[in-house]
Amino acid sequence: MHDRWIDHAIWWHAYPLGFVGAERDALPDGTAPVHRLGRFEPWLDHLVGLGCSGLALGPVFASETHGYDTVDFFRIDPRLGDDGDFDVLVAAARERGIRILLDGVFNHVGRGFERFRAAQDGDADARRWFRWDGDRPADFEGHSRLVELNHDEPAVQQHVAAVMEHWLGRGADGWRLDAAYRVPPSFWRAVLPGVRERFPEAWFVGEVIHGDYPAIVAESGLDSVTQYELWKATWSALNDRNLFELAHALERHSTAVESFAPLTFLGNHDVTRLASRLDTPEHIGLAVAVLMTVGGVPSIYAGDEQGFTGVKEDREFGDDAVRPPFPDGPADLAPFGAPIQELHQRLIGLRRRHPWLVRARTTVEHLTNTTIAFRSSGGPGEELLTLLSVDDAAQRFPGVDDELPPHSWRVVGS
Repeated sequence: MHDRWIDHAIWWHAYPLGFVGAERDALPDGTAPVHRLGRFEPWLDHLVGLGCSGLALGPVFASETHGYDTVDFFRIDPRLGDDGDFDVLVAAARERGIRILLDGVFNHVGRGFERFRAAQDGDADARRWFRWDGDRPADFEGHSRLVELNHDEPAVQQHVAAVMEHWLGRGADGWRLDAAYRVPPSFWRAVLPGVRERFPEAWFVGEVIHGDYPAIVAESGLDSVTQYELWKATWSALNDRNLFELAHALERHSTAVESFAPLTFLGNHDVTRLASRLDTPEHIGLAVAVLMTVGGVPSIYAGDEQGFTGVKEDREFGDDAVRPPFPDGPADLAPFGAPIQELHQRLIGLRRRHPWLVRARTTVEHLTNTTIAFRSSGGPGEELLTLLSVDDAAQRFPGVDDELPPHSWRVVGS
């Protein structure tokens, strides 16, 4: 199998508008850009020191509020800066060998999107860009400010392809495709081949929550999808002391890895942070051990490596707690996050020493409610055995000489 750059990627994922402390709403028309995108540059060495090799950015394009209500896909959000700021960040990343992943919100747009304004003014061609419920535009999951695109419309397909190619041409390496679960697979089948022809090394990952992941990848032509099933099973199994749930998810995950490398994660901009989700703080290490020893392309949500806390709430602005502003640089971080960062460095280092893990198959070899041993295998001579215990007492594992202390993890063969 052809060895691509993505097979060695470990992402550090950040939500830019929150990271830089941007205003909640778009700047008034005519206001000069605020050059904040450069605030990521002091963090690039932190990313590299952590062991990551890619910066996955949340939305950076002109929008009305939170970035997912795009009004212009060809313009950097003025709250972040302008094209020049983007180019400087890409150059700084390139100097360090860091890849860039952009967030493409191609299921819906904000009501200020030029084609939607034209549709409201009676432009019949523009109207075909959107889905309608009678005279009302269809919206995204009840959010009236998010207008759904008509993915059967050739002009929409051409527009999305043009956006992708524009930013890949400016130095991006791939796209996270927001709300891909709402977009017909046929849309990606129509858009991606032409983009790949110009940028054959680009990587495309769709945001998918539920469903048959391998089938979605096969039908859409995407490279990958988000592994929410394993994310949920990891923290839930640790909290409930029910490692059978994790074992079941690992079995399904291993089947998925046979056909593609899922985007694996323990946190992102849409969910409660791991340190707030886990009932037992010591279990952070167990969760990271799972992430770093199973197949897939791992992603660390910025701040999780420092044990940042934050609870997502089901209300307007309920994501704010998991999308906080960051200090000017890593030197300004509080010292109490250092042990969790060292834990991440250790396990990311293990991952980098065994790059075959991206395609590793996983088999569970020992299982009780509170203990699990799973083996990750690549080719000949490529094996790691991961031991986890959420038990209150020390535990013995078959074939392993030493006891595993309570609430701990170990990787054998590393």
